[in-house]
Amino acid sequence: MPDILQKLEEAGYEATIGLEIHVQLNTESKIFSSDSNAETDEPNTHVSAISLGHPGTLPVLNEAAVEKAVLMGLACGCDITRHNYFDRKSYFYPDLPKGYQTTQDKTPICVGGKIELIGKELAQEAVSLHHIHLEEDAGKSIHDDGSSTMIDLNRAGTPLIEMVTNPSIKGPEEAAACLQEIRRMVRYLGIGDANMEKGEMRCDTNISIKRKGDSKLGAKVEIKNMNSFNNVRKAAYYELERQLDLILKGEEIAVETRTFNPDEGKTYGMRFKETMNDYRYFPCPDLPPLQLEDSFIAALKPKAEVQPSVFRKRFQQEYQLSDYDVAILTEEKETAIYFDALCHQVKEAKSAANWLNGPIRALQNEGNQSLSEIGLTPESLAELINLVDNGKVVYKTAVQQLLPELLKGEKSATILAEQMNLLVEKDSGELQSIIQEVLISLPKEVEAYKKGKKKLIGLFMGEVMKKTRGKATPKDVQQELNKALSK
Repeated sequence: MPDILQKLEEAGYEATIGLEIHVQLNTESKIFSSDSNAETDEPNTHVSAISLGHPGTLPVLNEAAVEKAVLMGLACGCDITRHNYFDRKSYFYPDLPKGYQTTQDKTPICVGGKIELIGKELAQEAVSLHHIHLEEDAGKSIHDDGSSTMIDLNRAGTPLIEMVTNPSIKGPEEAAACLQEIRRMVRYLGIGDANMEKGEMRCDTNISIKRKGDSKLGAKVEIKNMNSFNNVRKAAYYELERQLDLILKGEEIAVETRTFNPDEGKTYGMRFKETMNDYRYFPCPDLPPLQLEDSFIAALKPKAEVQPSVFRKRFQQEYQLSDYDVAILTEEKETAIYFDALCHQVKEAKSAANWLNGPIRALQNEGNQSLSEIGLTPESLAELINLVDNGKVVYKTAVQQLLPELLKGEKSATILAEQMNLLVEKDSGELQSIIQEVLISLPKEVEAYKKGKKKLIGLFMGEVMKKTRGKATPKDVQQELNKALSK
């Protein structure tokens, strides 16, 4: 599939991709009513006269939804719109009870900004945003066996932010990376969970191709409601291939809305694209204008600093970590904060990274647990790491024997190492005796080693480490082994 980018290049064309990302906000109640915004499997239980769109009902704006939208805007470096009003966007779907959606058209709450990208060999470092606006979600249509459709209106009125990028994304990989960073940011800021498989974050992808150097964009095709990063990536690759094929045949690209079939990896036409006039936008008469004070915005700025890009820059600059380590350690907010606390108590940041990305990550995967669920404080883990880095406990011994006991939370790493007799002994005489015992028991291997089979050093190391029961460091064992074998 990536070959399509090369084909575009050779034909003198380039891809132009824009994203429209809907993110559900995790407020307690809906955006214009007091209906619960909690997840439930019971259909049509979190509804009231307002979310059902009964005549004569009046919406009231949820302040928490405004705060979360502004937080995301500040994190993206947007300009925050001080004077806002809401609009009605008219369209008729069975899961939209009112026949219109309350949204923002002319005054989006956040304007401009960008999303930073991470990943190898991406064609750009950031994606520019056009705006972010607030709106309500529609309900959900459930198609059972193809013969009937059921409507669940629990989701109707759920607060959304819609993030609209500029048509400046250069390829499918960059589009997927942009989505991944948005999900990280949403979770770091605590404004939503952004689980795409649950529909908490959905993406429409606008794709066109144009001749290199042209300022005018090509005919735009919109692919609706994709619910995974991989689907967005695969759909974009397929659609670019389809559009280039049409152009090379001299055929016209229809401006339309398409759907993506992930099983086939293909897009299919749904309907011709609506125009702005079709939606008949007009200011919502039931909601007063929203005026945001400077003090309201200033109070949110410190919270907006807790985001993945801030941690990434600091971990690279202060701790001199590789891109690989930084990417893993900043994927989740909890891990980033834990690692930062850990680094203040250990000698080497790299040691802390190795422990978190190695033994601790393995524990998390094994038990499907978060760091907090494991129950190991940064202070306890730092003490264990320092024992290893100071040469007092062998790393393998620390992982296999000390760590399981430390997780019980009853004693410190130092006390456990003493009670379990795991502290490294620096008695070179005893170590030399063990080495001699091992070499005498393996005369053929010693002879082969001296004739050039140097890889046998691993065998000798393993046997000596077994006999020392992990109380000698690999470095000391190797030094003494080299001395013994050179005689």
